[in-house]
Amino acid sequence: MSTNTKKILVPIIAVIAGFVLGAIVMLAFGFNPIYGYEDLFISALGTPRAIGETLQTAGPLILTALAFAISMKAGLFNIGMSGQALAGWVTSMWFALSFPDIPRLLMIPLVIIIGMIAGGLMGFIPGILRAMLGTSEVIVTIMLNYIILFFSTFMIHSMFQKSILNPTSSDQTMQVGSNASFRTEWLGALTDNSTLNIGIFIAIIVLIIVAVIFSKTSLGFEIKAVGLNPDASEYAGISSKSTIINSMIIAGAIAGIGGVVYGFGYFQNFVAQGTTLDIGFNGMAVALLGENNPVGILFAALLFSILQTGASGMNNIDQIPTQIVQIVSASIIFFIAIKFVIEYLLPKAREKKAKEVKQMKDKEVA
Repeated sequence: MSTNTKKILVPIIAVIAGFVLGAIVMLAFGFNPIYGYEDLFISALGTPRAIGETLQTAGPLILTALAFAISMKAGLFNIGMSGQALAGWVTSMWFALSFPDIPRLLMIPLVIIIGMIAGGLMGFIPGILRAMLGTSEVIVTIMLNYIILFFSTFMIHSMFQKSILNPTSSDQTMQVGSNASFRTEWLGALTDNSTLNIGIFIAIIVLIIVAVIFSKTSLGFEIKAVGLNPDASEYAGISSKSTIINSMIIAGAIAGIGGVVYGFGYFQNFVAQGTTLDIGFNGMAVALLGENNPVGILFAALLFSILQTGASGMNNIDQIPTQIVQIVSASIIFFIAIKFVIEYLLPKAREKKAKEVKQMKDKEVA
């Protein structure tokens, strides 16, 4: 079986297995899985508003998944997307609220650039520590997630101007004006006033750029080469240290854009977070399901968005606990995590089938 066939079949098998396991859990607790999944898909795709909410959810997931995929291509396990996204969100939101009179055509690119810089800086720190000192990027990114989480709370409580804070809550800012919001009237009208915003288009543009980088540029080749074999890359004249640092900066910058899309598209303000952002770890799951491939990430992000958006429908219509959807999501991640087992079983099954066919032919000849 070819490598490309495996890359397509393994995620599909993981998704099917996840849904089957979710159905078994529903049956075990006395719920009808057919009705449950019907509620799920109708709630996520059944109306223009539902479709808008599903697409809105996909935007940040695509971006954080791309951030994880880039670092994985370089042989790095970046799990700091939550902190990198949060850094992009809080810094860009501070800028937009501090300078509210900037025209929209200038404001939108500026907040994206600021979010990229903040996220890129959060990626630079683990990148340079790994490249220069051999420090584990896993440990550094985990710790940075919490540092950024608590520092963002400190910022809103002690550093932000009182004029941009919500007078009724010390844990959130005022909402941004229409010149900074990613929502538009035409998208709202198209999707029955959903929260769909230009963030989904930004995510798709970034996805296309990343696809071009990996398929058409020397930078993409260097990242993949270092990820496959750093020593051989050095021998071939590629600096593995520079590539590691650049990969983490690019990954952090893209995650930072994810935070900007999340904040300016969905929240419209900054809210102090009690825990790390879900879009970071969900983005990791999306990247794994999509085999770290831009096209795969697009479809995986849409699937996870359907699961997240449609979960409430299962509870509202047939009173099925939304935790069932979380079981489905977790099951998909589980089967992706053990994909080497699936990859091992697929050729074995094919060999067994071929052996059976050969035995049947031998009997016919005899």
